[in-house]
Amino acid sequence: MIALDICPPTSDNNSKKRSLFRDIAIAPSPNFYEILQEKYSCHLYLFVICKCIMRFVALVNAYSVLVVLTGGDLRRSPTIFDSPLAPHFEILAYDQRGLGQTSKPDIPYTIADYAADADSLLNAVGWESAHVMGISFGGMVAQELALRYPHRVERLVLACTSSGGAGGSSYPLHELLNLASEELAHRQITIADTRWQEEAWLSSRTAQFHDLVKLTLAAAQEGVDEPSREIGRRRQLEARAAHDTHNRLSQLHLPVYICGGHHDGISPPANLEAIHKQIPGSYLEFFQGGHRFLYQDPQAFKRVIAFLQNKFE
Repeated sequence: MIALDICPPTSDNNSKKRSLFRDIAIAPSPNFYEILQEKYSCHLYLFVICKCIMRFVALVNAYSVLVVLTGGDLRRSPTIFDSPLAPHFEILAYDQRGLGQTSKPDIPYTIADYAADADSLLNAVGWESAHVMGISFGGMVAQELALRYPHRVERLVLACTSSGGAGGSSYPLHELLNLASEELAHRQITIADTRWQEEAWLSSRTAQFHDLVKLTLAAAQEGVDEPSREIGRRRQLEARAAHDTHNRLSQLHLPVYICGGHHDGISPPANLEAIHKQIPGSYLEFFQGGHRFLYQDPQAFKRVIAFLQNKFE
């Protein structure tokens, strides 16, 4: 199954855990996971983790619900639950197939499969629709989710992502798989924020760069000894490389906010501009920073929140 977290809009993220699967039980019964697997086995695998979800049932009607799709591992900090979004929304985030603590079957994955996973998970948690925010790889999945299951998505945020096809693809990270760990860390940092490729920028921030390398290497050690980790990562990157929604994006008819960093080398500004041109009535905005602009520019999350709350000025 899918490893997931759901966090209510509260500062108490250490609340007593409860089940959010309202159509099954408020608290897991002894055969809870067997029931879940039988009912939703089509797109869910192996294990479910629910954290920080006390008062979910009480709050679900009082706050907007938000699904955040990423391409990362929820064990790595900061997570979306540490972001400025947390006080404003009931947030669902999960490790996508092949990543984190979710299963990693050695079979071909497609972005359509990832979108179907999200649809099945929404069924499991009892959410008919939600705002959706897709970040990086998660933005690719969010595009496919909105195209294939338009009734699921109320407002859509596409952050530092690409459409593929004629709209341009994100940097081919699959080409870096065989690099030694330290060289890989250097490449990841300099691609994610192209300012690190400029001698003047780097020479005045050498200590900061070395700290980033250490943090990147440390993050890469999360789950390093887990079975099938490399298989899952390879399969996910294969799906990422084949992603292409460009010619279908004009079918989207919902509020869409597209945002990115001026210095992003993974999802360059030109790719976001191409998405914007394809989606009628969409908004496009760039911020200071690279692929992690959401955490680099204090205004970025503020604008995302304003859009999701329909308070754009």
